[in-house]
Amino acid sequence: MRTKLDLDSWNRREHFEFFGSFDEPFFGVTTTVDFTKGYQKIKDLGYPYFLFYLYKSLLAANTVEAFKYRIEDNEIYVYDKIHASPTIGRDDHTFGFSFMEFQEDFETFVSESKKEIEAVKKSSGLRYTDNAKRIDTIHYSSIPWYNFTGLTHARHFQFVDSVPKISFGKYTKVENKLNLPIAVNVHHGLADGYHVGVYLEEFQRLLNE
Repeated sequence: MRTKLDLDSWNRREHFEFFGSFDEPFFGVTTTVDFTKGYQKIKDLGYPYFLFYLYKSLLAANTVEAFKYRIEDNEIYVYDKIHASPTIGRDDHTFGFSFMEFQEDFETFVSESKKEIEAVKKSSGLRYTDNAKRIDTIHYSSIPWYNFTGLTHARHFQFVDSVPKISFGKYTKVENKLNLPIAVNVHHGLADGYHVGVYLEEFQRLLNE
């Protein structure tokens, strides 16, 4: 379900029109979150680390309205729920796109997501399905081989894109703390640094639960 945003009464209309005219309207923030408590919890329970922080990230993103805005025909729509479209790596070092529906219940999310991961691993090519093309998603990627302090994305500037992109890197231990790198890229016509900050604060809170 989606609702059309009333641009005439929206306090960011001029921001949307200004940044919407840019060849590259996205901006990105790269930082780290504290993964110490979340890592220990998942280690004790035996769940996959990736699905744990993916679920927590998606849960946090669904609390921030700006992360649920999407541009369609130069109008903005607010989706009730946002899902995940992560890239999934295969044993032959290629990857495929996936679609993971947002579930409030963590165990349900993990169970359904494992099925999707297995389907990607058994496939070939990009697997650019209709579900993977949905805009009521966040484009996720995981780069577990190394830590990073910056990240860019391949972009087709002639294609109108308003889907946030969130990437995770290899977590590293600093003294007694585990740092998880995260890069968040969003359309500047729809969100500012404030909204990214709200998302990151909620994501951290959920990791610590």
